[in-house]
Amino acid sequence: MGGKTDEFKPEGEEEREVAEKAAYDRSELLSLLQQYYRGEMSQSATFLGRLDLTVDWAIAVVTAILALSFESRGSYLLLIGMVALTMFLIFDVRRYRMYDAYRARVRLIEENVLANAFDPEGVPLSNWREEIANDLKHPTYKVSYIETLARRLKRIYLPLLVLLGLAWLFRITIFVPDETWNETAAIPGIPGEIVVSIVGVFYLVLFVLTFWPRERKAKGEFHGKSSDTWKKAD
Repeated sequence: MGGKTDEFKPEGEEEREVAEKAAYDRSELLSLLQQYYRGEMSQSATFLGRLDLTVDWAIAVVTAILALSFESRGSYLLLIGMVALTMFLIFDVRRYRMYDAYRARVRLIEENVLANAFDPEGVPLSNWREEIANDLKHPTYKVSYIETLARRLKRIYLPLLVLLGLAWLFRITIFVPDETWNETAAIPGIPGEIVVSIVGVFYLVLFVLTFWPRERKAKGEFHGKSSDTWKKAD
């Protein structure tokens, strides 16, 4: 039997640059962009689903904690709920940053390819192809940890934590009239005054993180009011 005359060489120039043709061929590029856009949309939807799942679990935990905390003698269950909700927030922030990274690529294509196809007034970002290429080679988060933390607190987790905080205040003051607030707030080994101080500092930090003015970095979310001319006939 004769040997193969054309051996496949993965390190060969032609094999390495298998997608190079798409960079110069309009139809090849548009076909590639179509598949790429679908893939990025799928990844974005996957992380969005994970975000929703985290929020669902957080709400379920808050509901369970509120139901159980007023049936027990101590107020520590509400403190456990605050810690658990903070853990959910940490997981949520990481997942949101991943979601935002994929969503930013999707928005880049929508703004510079799809929008230009519907209304060819030019692309907003002249080097959009280079931006996508660089991000595919060296993926980076598009939004800082602090901004993500503030965003998720403001939209979801701060109201839940405030609800737990109000329930805790009610639990240590009005709910047990035969005890002083510092007796009810105390947990084994820690006086009530220290517990109240720690909780107070915790909520102060939450509000500072949530409402401290900062420059917006997140890209692609709906914001502002819709145009009066949207979907109106001439």
